[in-house]
Amino acid sequence: MHFLLAETNTPVPWFAAKYPGTFPVSDPVGILAVLLAVLAILFWIGDRTLGRRLFNIVPKLVFCYFVPTTLTTLGILPEASPLYSWIKVYLLPASLLLLVLALDVPGIIRLGPKAIIMLLAGTAGVVIGAPIALLITRSFVPPDTWQGMTALSGSWIGGGANMVALQQISGCSDNMFSLMVVVDVFVANIWMGVLLYAAGQHKRIDKWTGADTSAIDELQRRIESYEAKVTRVPTLSDLIIIVALGFVFSYLCYVLGNQLAASVGFISAVTWKFILITTIGIVLSFTPVRNLEGAGASKIGSVMLYLLVASIGAHASFTEIVKAPGLVLMGFIWMAVHVIVLLTVGKLIKAPIFFVAVGSQANIGGAASAPVVASAFHPTLAPVGVLLAVAGYVLGTYAGLLCMFLLKLVAGA
Repeated sequence: MHFLLAETNTPVPWFAAKYPGTFPVSDPVGILAVLLAVLAILFWIGDRTLGRRLFNIVPKLVFCYFVPTTLTTLGILPEASPLYSWIKVYLLPASLLLLVLALDVPGIIRLGPKAIIMLLAGTAGVVIGAPIALLITRSFVPPDTWQGMTALSGSWIGGGANMVALQQISGCSDNMFSLMVVVDVFVANIWMGVLLYAAGQHKRIDKWTGADTSAIDELQRRIESYEAKVTRVPTLSDLIIIVALGFVFSYLCYVLGNQLAASVGFISAVTWKFILITTIGIVLSFTPVRNLEGAGASKIGSVMLYLLVASIGAHASFTEIVKAPGLVLMGFIWMAVHVIVLLTVGKLIKAPIFFVAVGSQANIGGAASAPVVASAFHPTLAPVGVLLAVAGYVLGTYAGLLCMFLLKLVAGA
């Protein structure tokens, strides 16, 4: 429910209108408390019989994502906060490092080429989908939409840096760019929620499609066997070392990423950060540090990951659709073509839904969210998401230029 400010015609969420000055919660500690309370309640419900039945149908991670979105829509949480940025900048890399410690590198190599094929299929879906979506909606979207879509294609194939680069190349105005950010946030977040749901239903989906999941199943068995072998009651020393490892390397990678981006301009600081943290995690997985998995390293990493998912959900709002309904519709049509291409290729090569989902999110969401989707299947599969997202970053600008050419043909520009 929303109210309108007479002066601006800006929709005001119900709680913000009824309790001005109290909602939305603006204090970062207060926002953190709300997000943790949401997670605690959901996990408490998950321990009950009814909750287990519910989460067998709709995965818990989907609720961790969309409950904060609902709170933002109602005006309890803000759409923007320094806390959300802090979690993404520091907590995600720390989580990733802790999840990678138990990595089975030979097992990941044995996953084969299907992951790369699905990444490329996702890229092709974005490139093909853009002109189709514009062709269908061009009668009720602004004439410079093709320029905004060019910029958005950079984000949906690579990442934020590609989006900005293609904005400059296409001559996209700042106003159109801001509208495309709305499309990006709304459509991409809804799609990520669908992928998280698919992760919870992956066995049924793979059985229905006849996908060969033997390599993924074997990898998970090897990881679970290792975890069972090294599991122990964690000491206070173990827990402090685990948390310190996560945050120390997260900060170091943040600093080094900025320095490398300054000297190697064609790779963004964010991409460098994820390359570095993943590389460090892989290296540590070959050392005795890997044994910290027995003390719960991946569980602490999962706590951080769930908090990240909640913060991403809180960053969105269902009211975004009213800002640019025509462009949002265009975004959904575009996404639908991307999905059709992915599912068609996945069916042809009998790819497990894991590869379909991560190949899609590596394109659409990039390095910040691809490991989230990958870890929804199994926590230690997160690095697969990062590696595919980095590959997508390399493709972003080049595929975006091809997309721009096709969009210009449709727009007659």
